[in-house]
Amino acid sequence: MLRVLIIDDEPLARQHLRQLLTEFDDIQIVGEADSASKARRLIEQEKPDALFLDVQMPKAGGFSLLQNLKNPPRVVFVTAHSEYAVEAFEVDAVDYLLKPVRPERMALALERLKSKSPAETPWQSKDRICFKTPERTVIVSLEKIVALEAEGDFTRIFVEDDRPILICHNLSHYEKTLPSPPFIRLDRSLMINGDRMEKIEPIGRDYKNMILKGREKPFVLGRAAHRRLTEVLREE
Repeated sequence: MLRVLIIDDEPLARQHLRQLLTEFDDIQIVGEADSASKARRLIEQEKPDALFLDVQMPKAGGFSLLQNLKNPPRVVFVTAHSEYAVEAFEVDAVDYLLKPVRPERMALALERLKSKSPAETPWQSKDRICFKTPERTVIVSLEKIVALEAEGDFTRIFVEDDRPILICHNLSHYEKTLPSPPFIRLDRSLMINGDRMEKIEPIGRDYKNMILKGREKPFVLGRAAHRRLTEVLREE
């Protein structure tokens, strides 16, 4: 049983979360709070496993509450504002839900709360994704992703107008989570954003240079990768 506490200054928001959470038999709501001060007392009293925490509240918001807790429970932020996502994952939030919360997003958040290991992708919506590294956390528009290249168990993400991001997850993970189209897995080491293809130039009998908008240096395609690209373009 996962014991959770709902913290939000809006009564209707708390009611909506309560309705969503009561659909899950293995979730127990141990209390609700409409302020950081009340939440602090409830956390000390109930010792919940997790918090569903609003970012903005009168006097002290969600981030201030966490700063004043010695051993905070796992946290899912719930807010109407997407601009706090980077800060949320920098304090190791399990998930970041935008109001109004959809049932399927709540189910995913609970899955992540129950998991003993962190999520491979901290947060992804239909048009943006969060990448977290030891050095920084960034929220990237999917359309800004130029390509993804495997480097052993890591993946290097090439983003327009930013330096590449090296993530400690393999390319297969992103093949499953990124939408196709426009993202196309060409071979074991390369996935591209097909919307960013500009031209392909032959550089010999078996190889071609593929130039993508947002990256000056071309990717070199072998015969198998070029064949795969041709097949995908024919299907479209």
